[in-house]
Amino acid sequence: MKPPPSKWHGSCEFGNFKCNNKVIGGRSLVRGYKQPVDDFGHGTHTASTAAGRFVKGANVLGNGNGTASGMAPHAHLAIYKVCSAGNCFDSDIVAGIEAAISDGVDILSVSLVGRSIPFYEDIIAVGAFHAMRKGILISCAAGNSGPLPSTLGNDAPWVLTVGASTMDRKMGAFVNLGNGLSVVGESAYQPSNIYSLPLVYEECDDSKNFTGKVVACEVDQDSIEVYMGQAVKDAGGVGVIFLGNKKSGHITLAEAHVLPASQVNYEDADVIRQYIKSSDKLTTSIIFNGTSLGTRPAPVVAYFSSRGPSIASPGILKPDIIGPGVNVIAAWPFKVGPNINDQHKKIFNSMSGTSMSTPHLSGIAALIKSVHRDWSPAAIKSAIMTTAYVMYDNKEPILDENFNPAGHFSIGAGHVNPSKIITPGLVYDIDEEEYTLYLCGLGYSNDEVEKITRQKGACGKGGKIAEAELNYPSIALRAGAGKYVVNRTVTNVGDAMSSYTIDIDMPKEVTVSVSPTKLEFTKANEKKTFTVSLSWDTSKTKHAEGSFRWVSSENVVRSPIVIF
Repeated sequence: MKPPPSKWHGSCEFGNFKCNNKVIGGRSLVRGYKQPVDDFGHGTHTASTAAGRFVKGANVLGNGNGTASGMAPHAHLAIYKVCSAGNCFDSDIVAGIEAAISDGVDILSVSLVGRSIPFYEDIIAVGAFHAMRKGILISCAAGNSGPLPSTLGNDAPWVLTVGASTMDRKMGAFVNLGNGLSVVGESAYQPSNIYSLPLVYEECDDSKNFTGKVVACEVDQDSIEVYMGQAVKDAGGVGVIFLGNKKSGHITLAEAHVLPASQVNYEDADVIRQYIKSSDKLTTSIIFNGTSLGTRPAPVVAYFSSRGPSIASPGILKPDIIGPGVNVIAAWPFKVGPNINDQHKKIFNSMSGTSMSTPHLSGIAALIKSVHRDWSPAAIKSAIMTTAYVMYDNKEPILDENFNPAGHFSIGAGHVNPSKIITPGLVYDIDEEEYTLYLCGLGYSNDEVEKITRQKGACGKGGKIAEAELNYPSIALRAGAGKYVVNRTVTNVGDAMSSYTIDIDMPKEVTVSVSPTKLEFTKANEKKTFTVSLSWDTSKTKHAEGSFRWVSSENVVRSPIVIF
């Protein structure tokens, strides 16, 4: 690792731990904590996902074994503690963001989220605006309140809003029922198989005697399955089956349980529920299948990944992007599983949430920044969004948790495609002045805009633009409008001599034209403006999704369109 750059002005306040060329700084902004100690595990997991170095033999209790690294393994890390025991105070978050800006970071990864509120009341949005002004991109979690619509937060357009998807890895745990039927769930703890044991259907707590029994229990979005398993174990239980709810669809979580366990999806859980109703004498076995790769379909949108449209600004398509956020294996500061005295010093854990997908995108943004030092946060966002993919290799669309085609308010621009981000061809750039005009267009008062921009009288001259007119890499329009014309400007960051032609993919009921239909560039960083005109019958079209793409011999620059 190289030493930190000369622009780094941060401090190392870890106490006995001395910073190095990987962890170059750390501070606690939380009252009562002199050191940025991770007392929860969340920060360690996310930091290592963003920028952890290569570690051979990474696994969770022997499963998912392989070489692990963060997205940007050669990036430096600075740690800012702003939460404790699940409490995150606005003042501490603001102090953390401002400290990071002052210290000279390039990318801020924020796996914290609240509800969608006006941006002048949103402390992360305000802090992110100040960071943007200094050339720092903030990558933020969309939230874990899906799959219901309009549940996401961190939805300011200068923030990269990240949703979560699955990967193609499965840590299989078969549940073989006494009637001969079998379903497969997941568990990151895979001890010896258990055979033909009594099965009971109860709540997973320690209020009853479960000695020698396997307990099948219902879980919801707020359940913490590892703790539920511990309760069953404390009550004498020898195994547990977690029954997925309807919202979770086909998604299963592989966690570091403390006893033989399997979490099954909603469809398979129904098979177990029917068996429970069919007999008074129930038995089950749990057979562990290790780790397998190549699970299909993948990626799939995680059920918990919060959805758009944004409440604060529905005319900006959110989330921006999705990335891996289910059963992510990364570093962990505590022992996991049942045998905490038998583990080596390298500890990893399997965790799920948009908190886990966010550092994937933060690390990817750091890779872009390392190559394109002069790119703005908006340009980095654009490169990530316009190179994303929305279809599998078989040309079928990415699916949601129910295996239905995922909508734009689930995936934004699509799933991140790290192999394309460095050379996007064209980028949509936005500066502070344009963001300010957009804020005025939201109807905010001068005082409200000043809370974000620190500029007095920003809207006093009457300058403003509508949401759809912001030079964003996507377009979101209200169905009641019937027609709309927007301009977009792209900057050539590819070959100096390059030519792009337009390709439009929209449902037939929406008429879309782009003018001009061809963009010819003769030099690097040259800008070209084009117009997108859309029209539709408001009595027939209530929701429509599609995209337009600028296509050259080297690049495809895609922008999603949603009418809602």
